[in-house]
Amino acid sequence: MSGSLNPTALVRLLGSWNSGALPAYRELADVVRLLVMDGRIPLDVALPSERALARTLGLSRTTVTAAYASLREQGFLTAGQGSRGRTCIPHRTEPASAPGFAVPEGLLDLAYASLPAAGEVVHRAFADALTELPALLPGFGYDALGVPALREAIAEKYTAEGVPTTPGQILVTSGAQHALNIVLRALAGKQDRVLVEHPTYPNALDAIRAAGCKPLPVALPWGTSPAWDIDAMVATMNQQRPAMAYLVPDFHNPTGRIMSDLQRRRLTRAAAASGTVLVVDETLRGLNLDGVRTAPMSSFSPAVVSIGSLSKSHWAGLRTGWIRADESLIARFIATRTVMDLGGPVVEQLAAARLVRSFAEPLDARLEELRHNRESLLGLLAEHLPSWEVERPRGGLTAWCRLPTPCSTALTVLAPDFGVRLAAGPRFGVGGAFEHYLRVPYTLPAEQLEFAVGALRAAQDKLDASPHLRRTLKTERPAAVAVA
Repeated sequence: MSGSLNPTALVRLLGSWNSGALPAYRELADVVRLLVMDGRIPLDVALPSERALARTLGLSRTTVTAAYASLREQGFLTAGQGSRGRTCIPHRTEPASAPGFAVPEGLLDLAYASLPAAGEVVHRAFADALTELPALLPGFGYDALGVPALREAIAEKYTAEGVPTTPGQILVTSGAQHALNIVLRALAGKQDRVLVEHPTYPNALDAIRAAGCKPLPVALPWGTSPAWDIDAMVATMNQQRPAMAYLVPDFHNPTGRIMSDLQRRRLTRAAAASGTVLVVDETLRGLNLDGVRTAPMSSFSPAVVSIGSLSKSHWAGLRTGWIRADESLIARFIATRTVMDLGGPVVEQLAAARLVRSFAEPLDARLEELRHNRESLLGLLAEHLPSWEVERPRGGLTAWCRLPTPCSTALTVLAPDFGVRLAAGPRFGVGGAFEHYLRVPYTLPAEQLEFAVGALRAAQDKLDASPHLRRTLKTERPAAVAVA
C-alpha cells in the first residue's frame, strides 16, 4: 500500500479546479482523474473521505460522493471500504470507441521516459559487488558520503572528462531526485526563487515547490537557434537574483536540446555575478545520439553543482546518484542529508562503482537502439500525425511535440481509452502552460511505438470529431508562460 492523501494536500493539487462550466462533481472528477494520469497523485493511494474533502473544499458531501462514484465507474478509484477508495489505472482489453483498434491488456506507459536495465552488464556488476561485500560487513554500513569505491570512480570519471575532481567533492545519493532535494534544502530557503527552463523536468518542479521555493521560469522558445534564450536567463538572474538555477543543458528533458559551450560560459559568468548557484542535471549527458561535443558545465566554474545518476544510462532500479561540488558545499549537503537519511544501500553502491568504471560498456548498443527508436517515432509521427510539429532531439529519451490545438490535457484524459498513458504538456511547466505540447518518449521498441502513435492518432481523431469534448475537458484556456 502507498498510504493516503489528506484533504489539504489534495486541495493543493486541485488548484483552481471549479470553473463553473460543468456540474461541480464532473469537474472535480475530471481534475482528480488527470492528476492520477499525470502521476501527481500516485497509484494505490487512499483519497480523503467524502466528508473530510467536502468540508475542506466547502462543498456538499453529495457533490464529492458523485465525483468519487464517477471515478469508480471510469476505473480510477477502487471500491474500497466506505468512501476511502484507492487510486488506480483502468485496464482495458479493447478501446472505448475505435473499431478495429486492438488494445493490449493494460496500458502502454508513455508517461515515463526510462529504459530497461542494460541486463547482462547490470547483473554482472551486482554479482561482482557481492564478492566485495564481505570486506565491508564488519563496519556499521552507514556512510553519509557514500562508499569510497564509488566516490573514487565518479571522481575519476569527471577528471577524465576534463573536470579535475577528488572523492571529497562527491556525495553519493539515492538517485538524482534525492540529490536535488538535498541541494534545495541546503541552499534555498522558503520563498526563495529558483530559475528553471520552461519547459523543464516535472519532478524538479515538484521538488522546488515542496521545498517552499518559487520556480522562476524562463522560456525555451520553440524552433529557435540558439535553443536557449541566454539573454533572458542573464536578465532574469540580474533582475530577480534567484538563489538557485536548475538547468538540464545536456539533452534537455523534455526537448532533447543541448546547450553550446558559449552559452554555458555566459551562464556561469552571469550566475557568479548575481550570486545564483547553478545546479546542473547531467543524468542524460551520456545519451548523446548525434555525437555532439560539449564540455561539462562544471568545467567553466568550480561553483557549479552537478547532479548525476545511472538511472537513464543503465537502469532506474539502481537508485544511485551523486552530487559533485566544492568540498565546502559537500559538507553542507552532508549535514542536510543526515536529517533525511543516514546513507544509501551498500551493495547497490558497489555495483554502481563497477558500472561507473566501465561506463561506456553498454552505451554503444543502447545508443544505436535509441537512434533506431528515435527515427521510428519521428517517421510514425510524420506519417500518422502530420499536423504535429516535432522538435528533433539531439539526444536523451524524448521528443517534444507541438500540437495543432491546445489539447494536451484532453489527449491525456482520452488516451487510456485507446491503451496508452500520457503526461500532459502542462506537467512540464508553470501556470498551466504547454497545452499545445506533448512529450513522447522513444524508449519503447518500434512495434510498441507504432501502437502508441496509432493510439495518439485515434485520440486525436476523437477530439477532432467532437470539438465540445475539448471544451468539456477544459483545455481551451490561454497558456500563462511567465518570462522575466
